[in-house]
Parts: sequence; C-alpha cells; structure tokens
Amino acid sequence: MTFSPEQTKSIVEKLCLLAEKAGAEAMRFYKGGVSVTLKDDSSPLTNADRASHDYLMRFLPGLISDVPVISEESQDPTHGLADADGRFWLVDPLDGTKEFLKGTGEFTVNIALIERGRPVLGVVHAPAIGLTYFADLENGAFRQENNEAPTPIRSQRSNLECLRVVASKDHAGPLVQKMLSHIPNAELKSMGSSLKFCLVAEGSADIYLRDVPTMEWDTAAAQCIVEAAGGRVCTLDGNPLRYGKPGLKNPAIITIGDSNLEWTKLLDSNLLTPSPWSTDSKA
Repeated sequence: MTFSPEQTKSIVEKLCLLAEKAGAEAMRFYKGGVSVTLKDDSSPLTNADRASHDYLMRFLPGLISDVPVISEESQDPTHGLADADGRFWLVDPLDGTKEFLKGTGEFTVNIALIERGRPVLGVVHAPAIGLTYFADLENGAFRQENNEAPTPIRSQRSNLECLRVVASKDHAGPLVQKMLSHIPNAELKSMGSSLKFCLVAEGSADIYLRDVPTMEWDTAAAQCIVEAAGGRVCTLDGNPLRYGKPGLKNPAIITIGDSNLEWTKLLDSNLLTPSPWSTDSKA
C-alpha cells in the first residue's frame, strides 16, 4: 500500500466507525419492520440490506479518494472494478441475511479494500452482538467487543488429535461431511455469516471448508482478518483466494489457522476439484 502504518491505522479506525453506523442503519429493522423481496438468484433482500448499502455508498467513497466501491447491492457490481493502482472497496452491507431474518444475531457488515487482487484492509462488524473484527496486513488483526479496547488476535497451531471445524448453518455442503469422515475426533462449530472465518482468525477454530461457492464480497473482509492473524484462505488447489475475478465468483475454498497444517491429507482426491457454481451464495 502507499500509506504509512499510521495512515493505515487511521483509515481502519474510520472504516470501523462506518461499519458500525451502517450496522445501526440495518438494526432499525431487526426483529420488526423488515420487508423482504427475492433477488434474481432467489436470495433474500431486505430493507435492512438497502439501508446499510445506502449509508456505505454515501460515505465510504470519501475515505480514500477515487477508489471505486463495489457492493453486493450495486446495480452493476462489476462496473469500474478497480482504480489505476488496482484498488477497490468490496462491500457486503448485510452478510447473513437469513440469520438476520431468523433473529440469531449472526449477521455482519463486511468492508474490504482490495489492492491488486488481495484484501489489504478488512472490517467485519456484527451489530446485534456488539462485536467487531478488523485488520490490515501491516498492523495485524484485532477483536473488539462493544466499547472495550481492541485486543490483538492470532490464529493457533492445530492439534491433530482434536481439530476444530467450523461450518455454515445453512450451507455446509457434502464435501464438509467427507472431510469430517477423515477427522474422527473433530469438534464441530456452527456459525452464520463471515463470523466463521473470524473464529479461525481468533484461534477458536482450525478449519473452515466452504464447498458451496461464494461471492467475493462474502469473503474479502474476513480473509484479510484471517491472513493478518496468521492464517490462510485458499482455493482447493492451495493458491490464495484472489479478487477481481470475472463475475466476482469464488470457487470452493478452505480457511486454516495453522499455515503448516497439511490439510490436503484430510480430503479425498475428488475434493480437490472445485464444486460447480451454486447461485445460493449467502454465507
């Protein structure tokens, strides 16, 4: 990045504040007053999604001049994908809309800055539970509850005798079950939205396999947090997940906290072929 560590820290602080305010906009409709329509891919869209989106589209462009903003709710989410330096903001105004509708609290506002295909700043804010994860690749990853001071987080070395596997509540595909068959003593954790990645980043989980593909805005902010905490988010060929792909679609991915974990040994050979694209991409 072209910013000093101090400038980057200031940008991240402002980014956290924007995420909190966007989350507050969404919370106006939580457990009352929410209206739901279906998008072309049959995923739900609520007035809470729109309120968060509208807030971020109004204020986020002023944070770094001339950096385009791509949101899940943008009419043309691939228009003006990057500036001359290969940077763009990638936003999911309400990740986990189904969790929002179920009232679990496990939904987030996700904001990431992409630079030459890599997320370099990221914020994941869960407004209903007062929890924020944020990171940049120069200053590390942090966890903050409500108004308490942020605490640094690091992913943990895996214990092969009891691997902790996190999975989506609604989208744990068949490859997850195949992987679990190779981990007889696995401890299974369930979570909604991009908070699953954050469990790996903070050392509460070891592996998150997502065999049902996602969109880039589902993963970018959380990937930055995982990588700044010492973990990895990669495709099933072992390469880091990259951004600005045609259509903004991700293949199947795996997130690990211990970068030395030989995770391919936990998978059948057929797991190394990405799953077909699914239109149901809500994390």
